[in-house]
Parts: sequence; structure tokens; C-alpha cells
Amino acid sequence: MIRQDTTFGRRMMDLGWVLLLLVVLWPLMLVIAALILIRDGWPIFYVSERMRSPTQGFMLLKFRSMSNVDSDSGVSGGDKAHRITKTGYFMRRYRLDELPQLFNILKGDISFVGPRPPLRRYVERFPALYGEVLKERPGVTGLATLIYHRTEERLLADCATPAETEAVYERRCVPRKARLDLIYARRRTLCSDQRLTVATVFRRLPPVYRKRGHR
Repeated sequence: MIRQDTTFGRRMMDLGWVLLLLVVLWPLMLVIAALILIRDGWPIFYVSERMRSPTQGFMLLKFRSMSNVDSDSGVSGGDKAHRITKTGYFMRRYRLDELPQLFNILKGDISFVGPRPPLRRYVERFPALYGEVLKERPGVTGLATLIYHRTEERLLADCATPAETEAVYERRCVPRKARLDLIYARRRTLCSDQRLTVATVFRRLPPVYRKRGHR
């Protein structure tokens, strides 16, 4: 049974955070959108299908950080580095490209805290694994994101071809992130969600997780 995180408390926390951040950040989002339009042209947003359950997809929003190509698939590795725009480098450094996901949270597609929503191809490739991971509503951030994000970027940055990127991601990233997501799901509380949300804003893992040796 899918135990999607639809509890009233977590949804209210999501709405409280998202409304606050939209009020505070809408001028920045307008500036970023204008920069992309002026420097890189249309489209402003990158829209890609992600999975919120093993069978249900949704369209995830990001600010576009790469040049357009006719076809694109899989995660971003070193093989795609040449496509990152100057604006995109800046956005990715501070994760500003993910700000439009506030609207995904507002719609209820994702939560603030949860496993990162995977591409359909990986859910189909690892159905048993993602069948467990996606029992929780996906999120913008989570324990796996905070602990493993930089390691994943480093591993994939060394990949020179799409095939190599795919192999490294499936072999080294998917199982490690899934393990961290499942560990967090077993211990998850509203307070721990709040800690990880704040930790994401300040880009620093809470001491309680550092002490437990989850690195």
C-alpha cells in the first residue's frame, strides 16, 4: 500500500513555508526569469516528468539552466556540462534553478522534505527499490539530498559520455540515496522535517545527523 505523506500537519507545514517563501522570493524569481530571457532566450522554464508514486507522474518545474537540444534523457553528468549556460552555472551553484518547484509544492505534487522525485526510466529500471522509496511523498530536499548531493555531482561530473553517466548513476547513486531516504522515512517526524528544511536554506546538515555518522 502506498503511504503517501498526506498528513494534515505536514501539508500545513508545506503550505506555510511555500507561502512565506513565495512572498519573500518572488522579486528574485522575476529577476532570474528576466536574466534567462535576456541572456539565453526562451524557454524560461525546464519542465520534465518526474514520479510521485511508482505509477503516477507529474511535471516538475525548474528554471532552465542548459541550452536546448532536440532530445534529452537521463541525469546530468559531465557529458552535458558544455550545455550549461552562464546563468545556469550561477543558479546551480546556489540551487536557484529549483525555486519554481515552490509551485509544485503549492499544487501538492511534492513536499518540502522527501526523496527526490525520480525520472520514470529509473522507476521502471528499479521497480522494487522505488516501490519502497516512493511510499513517501517526494520532496525538494531530504536527508539523501543534503548528504549525497555534492558527492553525486562530483561522481557524475567525471563522466564523459551518456552511457558512463547512466552507469555511474545507477550503480553508485541510486542505491546510496535510496538507503538514506529509507533510513529517514523510518525516523521521520514533523520536527525532523523542519530541521532539514532549515538546513537546506542554510546549506548545512543538522548536527544530529553528523553525529550519527550518516556521511
